[in-house]
Amino acid sequence: QVQVVESGGGLVQPGGSLRLSCAASGSIFSIGAMGWYRQAPGKQRELVASITNGGSTNYADSVKGRSTISRDNAKNTVYLQMNSLKPEDTAVYYCNGVPVRYYVSWGKGTLVTVSS
Repeated sequence: QVQVVESGGGLVQPGGSLRLSCAASGSIFSIGAMGWYRQAPGKQRELVASITNGGSTNYADSVKGRSTISRDNAKNTVYLQMNSLKPEDTAVYYCNGVPVRYYVSWGKGTLVTVSS
């Protein structure tokens, strides 16, 4: 079982930036494609960004152009740089494989709150 710990969330004003980190207890290279998911209050969890071992990235339309996902396989860490944050980005952010891997435990997530 691979454990992940997400961090970097917080309260930020609209237009601000945050860098989220996801540290895994095992090899993310072995997991393959990694992704950031988010769950807003009252909504289902959704995939917002993904990155393959080769560095190919994909983004949901809702964050495209404002977010950058990256990974450091040597550190077993995945990052999500989020800029120009909007109130609708408020959610708990999680990471896991893409598709979700049964052997990667969901972490507690990191809360991002965008509010003035």
